Order: sequence, then C-alpha cells, then structure tokens
Amino acid sequence: QVQLVESGGGLVQPGGSLRLSCAASGSIGNINVMGWYRQAPGKQRELVATKTADGSTNYGDFVKGRFTISRDNAIKTAYLQMNDLKPDDTAVYFCYLRRLGLLPASYWGQGTQVTVSS
Repeated sequence: QVQLVESGGGLVQPGGSLRLSCAASGSIGNINVMGWYRQAPGKQRELVATKTADGSTNYGDFVKGRFTISRDNAIKTAYLQMNDLKPDDTAVYFCYLRRLGLLPASYWGQGTQVTVSS
C-alpha cells in the first residue's frame, strides 16, 4: 500500500516562500506521476504542479513561474518550492501520486495547510 506524507505547510506573509515535501512509501513503480493539488474553502480542488518520474512537468495556469516542482526518485520524495506567495494561494495542499503501468492506481496525502496572510 502506498502512503504519502506531506510536510512544510504553515503561515507565511505575502511575498514569502515555503517548500512543501511529500514522501512516498510502498510500491510506487518506475512509471509514475507525483505532484500537488490544492483546495481552498468553497472551491474545487485544482492542479498546482505534477512531475513524471522521467522529468516532464505540468503547472496550473495560476503558478506563472512562482512555483517549482522537483523530485528525488531515489528517496521517493517530491518537493514544491513556492515563492512570491499571495493570499489567494491560501489552501490545503494535497500530495498526489499516480502509478502507471501494470497496476495503475492513484493516491492522495492527508493535506497540509498553507496560509498566506499579513
């Protein structure tokens, strides 16, 4: 069974930075996508960023160069570096993993709160 554990959320002032981490355990396979979605109160969950095991990335339109996703495949961990944070970035950020190949499956972390406020 795959588990995803997020860390790094918190309270930050507008213009500040945070780095989220997502550590996976279990069998994630060699072909997979890891990334982040977020959900603000009263809104639908939306894509923040994803990265495949071989390096292809995808970002939500709102990111506009402020966030960077990276991965360390050796330790099955994904990172989200968030810069120039805005109050609209306030949300619960969920780590996501989709395993592809013979046993496809999707997994979610428990979420970590990011609050951007002065």
